[in-house]
This record gives sequence, C-alpha cells and structure tokens, in this order.
Amino acid sequence: MIEEFLKYNISCVNNYLHSYMDELNENIPNKLKEAMEYSLFAGGKRLRPILLLEISNTFGQSMENSIPLACGIEMIHTYSLIHDDLPAMDNDDFRRGKLTNHKVFGEDIAILAGDALLNYGFEIMINHSVNLSGDNQKYYLKAIQEITTASGAAGMITGQVADILNVEDSENIEKLDFINNFKTGQLIKASVLSGAIVQGVSDKVIKELVDYSQKIGLAFQIVDDILDVVGDQKKIGKNLHSDEKNNKKTYVDIYGIQKSKSIVSSLMKEALNHLSECNIKNSNIIELTKFICGRDY
Repeated sequence: MIEEFLKYNISCVNNYLHSYMDELNENIPNKLKEAMEYSLFAGGKRLRPILLLEISNTFGQSMENSIPLACGIEMIHTYSLIHDDLPAMDNDDFRRGKLTNHKVFGEDIAILAGDALLNYGFEIMINHSVNLSGDNQKYYLKAIQEITTASGAAGMITGQVADILNVEDSENIEKLDFINNFKTGQLIKASVLSGAIVQGVSDKVIKELVDYSQKIGLAFQIVDDILDVVGDQKKIGKNLHSDEKNNKKTYVDIYGIQKSKSIVSSLMKEALNHLSECNIKNSNIIELTKFICGRDY
C-alpha cells in the first residue's frame, strides 16, 4: 500500500515541479536550467513535499496553498544535496544512482544551480502569497517563515557547519544529536509544521507535531547511518561507507547496528504517539511514518 501511495504522490509532486520549471524565465542560460533539472528530477523519495501535502490534507480541504510550499521545500532540499556533494563538503561522486551535479556540470555550475534552486523555491512560495488575503495570507506567510528559518543560518546550515567543525568530536552523542536534528531534521520538521500551519491549526497541535517531526527526523538520519554500512548500494544510489571516508562518527559507530535499529523503533513508537495525541488518524501519515523508520533505501 505505501509503495503505491508513494508512487502516486511522487508523480504528482514531479508534475507540479515540472510546471514550475517550465515557468522559469526563458532568458536564463540553458546550461543553468539543465543543471537545475538534472538534480531536481534525478529521482528521490519526495518525502518532504509528500509529508507537507499529506499533513495539510489532514487538517484542511483546500490544497491550493500547500502546493507552492511543497515544491519550494523540495527545491531547497535539492539545493542542499548539490552543495553537500561538492568536494569542499562531502565530496560524493554519486547521488540517487547518478553522477553528482558537479561531476557532470563542473563545480562552478553546480554551485550556481544549487543557488538558483534555493532562490527559485522561495520565489515560487512568495509569488503565491500576493494572491492571498486575510487569514489565508497570514497562515501562508507563517508557513513560509517556518521554512525560511529551517533552511537558513539558524536551521539546516547550523547543522552543516556543526557537522564540519565537530568531525573530531562527533563521538559525543549530544553533539551528534545536535548535528542530526539541525542538518537533517530541520527541513523535515518544516515540512510537517508548514503543512499544518498553512491550515491554521492550534498551538496545541503544533506542539505535538514539533515533537513528532523531531522523532522522525532523527529516525530518518539513523536509518541513513545504518544503510550507509549495510544497505544495498543499487537501491541507495550512492557509495556506501561515505561517513567512514569523511571521518564522521554516526549512531552505528557509537551504538552498533542492532542498538541503532532499536533506537529507531522506539522513535517510531513515540512519533506515532504524538500523532495520536493530536488526533491524527490519517492512515497515509501513519504508514509514511513507518516507511521513514523502516525503509531500505
């Protein structure tokens, strides 16, 4: 069931992304657009936009205001992957089974393609806001604010910097959790929260969703740590043991495979409890949560 759900929603998200890319100013260089689309449509699970859309669908009838947010956050996520793969960062050759952006287009164009996706993602979100008024506009702008903070200096980028600076001390579990909660968790949290905020949900629900998103964000990263060691390289789409290559400690290094799996299982149960506390009975969200914590790619 979850595979069919993902396949359908990935297709929907891709259709929206293609539409936005078709709207790009025709004067931009062909090489730039080609590089942007190379990474944007290289595959991927589209978990962030799907989470955003499904959470939004849980709390509201209209999805019109959620689609620009979902596409914007996926562009921001893709920009972060392009930059993470660069030689100055993680120096990866493959992403989603394809050569990384800088391996195909060169470091200069890859950097600019990432920059362009980041800015175009915000352009899409902001352009939609001018068509709104009243509470619709207020909630929509609050959702953009959530995404902006999560992707900026106080969010994902703080995690990336901590990841670079704390390589030698990353066996410290508090620092490792900090890195994971910011580098990986911030955009996942923003996906969940913005999908709810745009529908004007209560502060009580937001509080539960903050806790929920933090649990699945950490679980997502621990699963990535596990797959980097024992995963199927063809399914994952990139080289294994990249953390070891970059001298980065992970949950697997500290706790081992089995204990790490046990931690993921506990995080999943806690996350599902938070959904129950805010009365979310959407089976798609529940199954998506289980998929995030139990995936093999």
